Amino acid sequence: MTSAHPSPLWRPDEDRIAQARITAFQSWAAERHQAPAEGGYPALHRWSVAEPEAFWTAVTQWFDVRFSTPPTRVLGDRAMPGAQWFPGSRLNYAEHALRAAATRPDEPALLAVDETQVPRPVTWAELRRQVGSLAAELRALGVRPGDRVSGYLPNIPQAAIAFLATAAVGAVWTSCAPDFGARSVLDRFQQVEPVVLFTVDGYRYGGKEHDRRETVAELRRELPTLRALVHIPLLGTDAPEGALDWAALTAADTEPEFEQVPFEHPLWVLYSSGTTGLPKAIVQSQGGILLEHLKQLGLHCDLGPEDVFFWYTSTGWMMWNFLVSGLLTGTTIVLYDGSPGHPAVDAQWQIAARTGATLYGTSAAYVMACRKAGAHPARDHDLSRVKCVATTGSPLPPDGFRWLHDEFADSGADLWIASVSGGTDVCSCFAGAVPTLPVYIGELQAPCLGTDLRSWDPNGDPLVDEVGELVVTNPMPSMPVRFWNDPDGSRYRDSYFSVYPGVWRHGDWITLTSRGSVIIHGRSDSTLNRQGIRMGSADIYEVVERLPEIRESLVLGIEQPDGGYWMPLFVHLAPGAELDEALLDRVNRGTRPFLPPPRLRALLGHGGAGGAVAFLVDHPGGPVAPRRTPHPGRAVLPDRTAPLQHLCRPAVRNSQRFHGERIEDRGPRSRK
Repeated sequence: MTSAHPSPLWRPDEDRIAQARITAFQSWAAERHQAPAEGGYPALHRWSVAEPEAFWTAVTQWFDVRFSTPPTRVLGDRAMPGAQWFPGSRLNYAEHALRAAATRPDEPALLAVDETQVPRPVTWAELRRQVGSLAAELRALGVRPGDRVSGYLPNIPQAAIAFLATAAVGAVWTSCAPDFGARSVLDRFQQVEPVVLFTVDGYRYGGKEHDRRETVAELRRELPTLRALVHIPLLGTDAPEGALDWAALTAADTEPEFEQVPFEHPLWVLYSSGTTGLPKAIVQSQGGILLEHLKQLGLHCDLGPEDVFFWYTSTGWMMWNFLVSGLLTGTTIVLYDGSPGHPAVDAQWQIAARTGATLYGTSAAYVMACRKAGAHPARDHDLSRVKCVATTGSPLPPDGFRWLHDEFADSGADLWIASVSGGTDVCSCFAGAVPTLPVYIGELQAPCLGTDLRSWDPNGDPLVDEVGELVVTNPMPSMPVRFWNDPDGSRYRDSYFSVYPGVWRHGDWITLTSRGSVIIHGRSDSTLNRQGIRMGSADIYEVVERLPEIRESLVLGIEQPDGGYWMPLFVHLAPGAELDEALLDRVNRGTRPFLPPPRLRALLGHGGAGGAVAFLVDHPGGPVAPRRTPHPGRAVLPDRTAPLQHLCRPAVRNSQRFHGERIEDRGPRSRK
């Protein structure tokens, strides 16, 4: 149960409420679409879910969505899955993302930052020119609407340009960050069969260069549908034989041509965590993402042309897609490529200061790391332009709310803290930022507009002030139009609609409070969620169990009370194998996209005739809570058939939250 009458940590003053774009939207929608003029945000939200056709019509008009062919209606079919949004209409996402170039050509659209922390601007005019040039070259390569274009790229301007050129052509974008190994990338890209691959030769992270040319060569060999490889020399190397040069493809002064596609036409493919096998290839539409992101960024995040939007992310996370959509509101976006904590833990705050960010987004884990390290961001950096700090990926603990508030309050700042929650599945938020509502410690401000968010018990009965399943009872435009390679839709239905038919079940535990706020408690399924990256155990097992020295493995995800996330990895070694430094290094390299630094360390490794069992951790000082650590003397498997779960069971005993397969469900796994 929740406290009925807690005091808010922060409350917007009258000026902030009056100046918020969502306030102006409500007044305008009341005049033109019978939205409630009184009652503030709660009344507006009730109207948005009760009258979705009126609400989404208002969104298209407020943001001047340009339909080259108008829709016949707003919702042709409200059933989930299969809702039909704006049937008959045609538009283009990239056209909307670049339209600020017409009125502000010389202002920055992008601010590119690397670990030198020196912002490098790309103007709206230059962005539009490069997109136009690259889109023309893609068409010359035979890329047509519906073809897939892939990127193995870090968070650099070239990634945003390649995506926008792909959307302009009507092709379908998909991307992975370059710290993913070849197998993980191929598990994703081979499903969608791309015709073009944009790649870098490597990337810089933590002050070091990481060469990826061998991985690129493997991708090229294993993706037979490729017609072209485009080389971006981030580390200054020569292009591989037969590859196209980025600079040549973006050199022309070409006005972009925007393919007008149906509202439901695919914009991009994102990927699920791969909990039960290959990651699910999630297809979201040009029109659905356009409307959902305009609503989220322009109303909930209160972004406009005068703002600078910085969110620490990578191209392998949906927040990159969300960040690039900041262009839709005419906002300058910050693209940071590098470590979140190099050269010091407060590196992200320094970037926010140097770029003049007005909305800065990061992970709850990073906030807690700064708190633990004794950082003082508002004291040590000029963050006077920051109006909002937003967090996602995992719930921000109460101490994180208090620390952020106090750090900024001590400098005289009136900071709006927005903890938000959504998912790759919709590439948006179910609940989170509302600039006109108070902030309560440990809570998200409210469900988002147009999102019919509920908490249900196992029988499908609604709950208030009690923990239940997060469900959405009416469609959202950005819900997947389908999964790739799921012709009958069965995998899509099983993923979200098998528990409550016709109702989206997301897989989170949630409390809707009687105040209208939202509390997210963690995953209710077997998905791991580390520092905002939702992943599946299958991704990790695929890498680890390819090593001949490892017979079996198991990974757990345990949320710590202080906001940390502990992911121990257990491995059952093959007979005669030793967990030496060489094997540990291979495990580290293979799992880096899923278990990033600090490096895994072997805590224990005792064995019998059937092979040793080792307990590896990704925490620099070992497990946070020693009582949860298996005693080294008990880490023995007497024979080959002993279940691996016996070793890990003490690791999760007494933990608050556990993610991963239920221990009793995970028996020995046969090698492929």
